[in-house]
Amino acid sequence: MTSEAHALADWLHAHRRVFVLTGAGCSTASGIPDYRDRNGDWKRKPPVTYQAFLHEPATRARYWARSHAGWPMVAHARPNAAHRALAALEHDGRVERLVTQNVDGLHQRAGSRDVIDLHGRIDAVRCLACGALSSRDDVQQQLIARNPEWTQAVDAAIAPDGDADLDAIDTTTFVAPHCDACEGLLKPDVVFFGETCRAIACSMRRRRCRRAMRCSSSVLR
Repeated sequence: MTSEAHALADWLHAHRRVFVLTGAGCSTASGIPDYRDRNGDWKRKPPVTYQAFLHEPATRARYWARSHAGWPMVAHARPNAAHRALAALEHDGRVERLVTQNVDGLHQRAGSRDVIDLHGRIDAVRCLACGALSSRDDVQQQLIARNPEWTQAVDAAIAPDGDADLDAIDTTTFVAPHCDACEGLLKPDVVFFGETCRAIACSMRRRRCRRAMRCSSSVLR
């Protein structure tokens, strides 16, 4: 083992029950790219804000166009050694709490059970009108059906690393998905920039939220 691995092993031996917080770096070995470089600067354009997603149809169309291109990479990703090691530690009673900033669900797929998804889950989609939940796979099929001409364009835009350069494609014509039940706007069940989870609001009001940090459907305005 490397000296860093030895140091980690010694630390875990000295602390029998630990709190774990994971971020994007935990999933890069699974093929999911991170967002910032070593200096903390964005590698790509900054993520869409909640306000822009709600009120700018062109921004919403661009978001779903990029999601249409990127979802297969996330859907086919598999847990890596870090996910599996943390699941094994939880099974042995060594992990007191696992909180992840990632939205890919790879900790759960690796076998971790007591996971707090701080920023929500990308594999679920919520209707902003009626609150109904649907799977991201189902929404992907809706996107394909509503945008049949996009398959070839997206395939041509995908780079070798799996990222998609959509700057050369007109995303304003992309048809965003709608709720099958009420035709309301759909949004991945994750917390966008500018959006605050209701659980945080509840804690600020000193009220216990029964869903802990898993609720990402409401906003503080």
